[in-house]
Amino acid sequence: MSESKSPPSPDRLSRRGLLGVAAAAGAALLTRTSRAEDASSPEKVVENGRIQQSVVQWCFNQHWDVPETIRIARALGCRSVELISPKFFPLLKENGLECAIASVDMSPDPPFAKGFNNPKYRERVLKATRDAIDACAEHGFQRVIAFTGMREDIPDDEGADNCVAGFKEIVPYAEQKGITICLEMLNTRDDSHPMKGHPGYQGDNTEYCIDIIKRVGSENLKLLFDIYHVQIMDGDVIRRIRQHKDYLGHIHTAGNPGRGELDDPQEINYPPIMQALLEIGYDGFVGQEFIPTRDPLAGLKQAVALCDV
Repeated sequence: MSESKSPPSPDRLSRRGLLGVAAAAGAALLTRTSRAEDASSPEKVVENGRIQQSVVQWCFNQHWDVPETIRIARALGCRSVELISPKFFPLLKENGLECAIASVDMSPDPPFAKGFNNPKYRERVLKATRDAIDACAEHGFQRVIAFTGMREDIPDDEGADNCVAGFKEIVPYAEQKGITICLEMLNTRDDSHPMKGHPGYQGDNTEYCIDIIKRVGSENLKLLFDIYHVQIMDGDVIRRIRQHKDYLGHIHTAGNPGRGELDDPQEINYPPIMQALLEIGYDGFVGQEFIPTRDPLAGLKQAVALCDV
């Protein structure tokens, strides 16, 4: 057994030991400084660029304003910041970015609450959609979001009929302007947070939304395929991507459960899904739409890297 030795007292530390302590402290400070510099000047993450990536602004508005989001998105190598007010469209263009998909202004209601399924909101929804189409056409952007709306005791078949009638009114205008309207399917199972799930939303099934799109019969009406929502309600994500490849107009991401980062604790394996999108020839955008639960830049960098297949 070897003889135990007491640790040296501070006054017995050698010059070499003191230099070691100083070097370690300096390294720690350098690491902290590098992290701060990284937050202010993020390095490019996108290397392959085969998937066009976009940042969804509302998810990060507790952390960054729109100009800051634009700066960060551009630095990471993303090509768009989406679902922002048209007043920021000129700033996007100044920075060489697009708005991959535009929102509709249904203030004071959220845009998904009152949609095409309810005739009593028809004129209001049509005007909001037309305004978004005009803003996109003016700036050279290509997509506008749309929703079925909440059920409000409307039977599903009647709601679908109403959606078809409403879209048939607005789609010719979208065709004229060269804009694609994208109908989003949302989950109704998660009631933990207003933006993690939407109990009462009528278009909570992929096939339900696809049927509406097919009945309208226009290349200017597509599906907004939100992987997070599809996983919750329908699952079988890659098979559905292949099955509905001709109707995909836009893609959104988030981790499930919780709509957080695309990291290990959640269940969706994103790289194979991105690969499937490439295999079907999808050339639209993938919008990062997760709600940060930790450092927003670190989570966004991780998500962008995972989807850059």
